[in-house]
Amino acid sequence: MTANNRHQLYRSRDERIIAGICGGLAEFFGLEVSRIRLALLLLILFAGLSLWVYIILWLIIPNAPQRLNA
Repeated sequence: MTANNRHQLYRSRDERIIAGICGGLAEFFGLEVSRIRLALLLLILFAGLSLWVYIILWLIIPNAPQRLNA
């Protein structure tokens, strides 16, 4: 895999409601963002996933690079 071909996890600039975490995960895995949001909500409500995990991801995952319109 070359440096130009790397698939990296970023917070989404387009699909964001709070921080772009779900949008970034959806882009990374090639899924619909609504499914990621629903899964995260269910994990928080019923599986004991803490909101702290979301906040930590917000701090760790970088924002997507700015796109230049040519």
